[in-house]
Amino acid sequence: MLNALEVITTVVVGLMVGVEFSVAFIMNRILDALPEDSGQLGHAHGGRMLGALMPFWYIGSLVLSAIWAIAGWHHHGAGLVVTAAGLLIVSVVMSMLLLVPINNRNKTWTPDNRPADWKQQLRRWDRYHYVRVAVIIAAFTLLVTALT
Repeated sequence: MLNALEVITTVVVGLMVGVEFSVAFIMNRILDALPEDSGQLGHAHGGRMLGALMPFWYIGSLVLSAIWAIAGWHHHGAGLVVTAAGLLIVSVVMSMLLLVPINNRNKTWTPDNRPADWKQQLRRWDRYHYVRVAVIIAAFTLLVTALT
């Protein structure tokens, strides 16, 4: 049972890392290259879509990691899993305090109501997101290492 939990947790966190990496280094570049207002509308739509999904994914990843840490407390790699869970806590806190407030504004913007500094706000979101991606990559790396 513990082996199944380890694999499921690693896959769930790995997929989350892949999505967030793609947002940071692929999707945002595609959206920023679109003509006229299309990029801003795409960012708003992406904020609505992923803003609805990602909280469950982040919290689910954290819960799975915590269960793994508890269930595998006396097994090899428990310290790595605990550290990974700690990093996932950091990612959730970062999300709630830094990224979600910007996303909540962004997802309501249209070309008619967006603020004058909308591009600066999206760049700030990107900077925070890069740090968050690094944090969840580190957590994923620890989980994979704990499997060995």
